Amino acid sequence: MLASLKRDFWIEQSNGANDSFNRERRTRTYKDAIDGVVLAVNLAQIYSWTDEKDLAIEQIAAVERVSNYLTYGLLKLHPYWDSLRGDPRFEQIVASLAPKETR
Repeated sequence: MLASLKRDFWIEQSNGANDSFNRERRTRTYKDAIDGVVLAVNLAQIYSWTDEKDLAIEQIAAVERVSNYLTYGLLKLHPYWDSLRGDPRFEQIVASLAPKETR
């Protein structure tokens, strides 16, 4: 599914149909209850790679409240998210996932 999402994205991008792609993919992502979180994270990665920072952060914020594989370490260190570093909204999400000190 991710491969087809990426392929569709690049086709749509080359045709200049970015807005219709975004609307369709966000709708499809949120309707898929089982894989929706994974698709939303993958879509956030695509947005990050294409400098669509607002859309990437929107996707991350939408899934950070539910169980998913986006961990503090992954967001803090993985190069997928390099283009989002320094954005206060992204940094706030990362900080919210930081391990809490216990005594």
